[in-house]
Amino acid sequence: MSFDTYQTIAKPSTGLYKDKGSKFLSYAYPVNNEEEIKGILVNLKKEHFSARHCCYAWSLGVQNPRFRINDDGEPSGTAGRPIYGQILSNKLTNVLLVVVRYFGGTLLGVSGLIQAYKKAAGDAVINSEVVVRSVEHILEIHFDYELMNSLMQLIKDEQLEIVSSQFDLRCSTSIKVPSARLEKVNEKLAKMEGLRTAEIIKD
Repeated sequence: MSFDTYQTIAKPSTGLYKDKGSKFLSYAYPVNNEEEIKGILVNLKKEHFSARHCCYAWSLGVQNPRFRINDDGEPSGTAGRPIYGQILSNKLTNVLLVVVRYFGGTLLGVSGLIQAYKKAAGDAVINSEVVVRSVEHILEIHFDYELMNSLMQLIKDEQLEIVSSQFDLRCSTSIKVPSARLEKVNEKLAKMEGLRTAEIIKD
């Protein structure tokens, strides 16, 4: 398996599944960290404060993916796991899937719930735009002020994104480098004397 790229969704999308009066409203979001996920969940629960359940699953990372599932009061394994199954079957990461249930008065049973949460989550994915992204590494570079012009020229030539910078007698800058170009960029940086780099592992 290559870790140079990964699949996620381009922008938020929604879906819907109905069964025996219950409505299952689904939401899919591209996400980058757990803080972002927490904020989305807080807002959804406020928006759907009268809903019976707000179940979800998420996945973050590529090489060492992290995930979480939540049944939010539904019988264990009937909500979060089938939602997460849609993430796995569509080979997605950096994604959050949420299904909000408005109870219709009729119990669906274990198999009915599993089917409902699976279908609802799948509908949000179907309505999304799946995209391929490059895995990006963060390089933290420490250098003397005299090297700034040379380094900035390298960053411009390679069309790299600067995440943060600090310029003083001893300067530092952090840049994003796509995985496929990491070796080439590191080779160029190694040729600049008086410069020290460190990779920040985010995955």
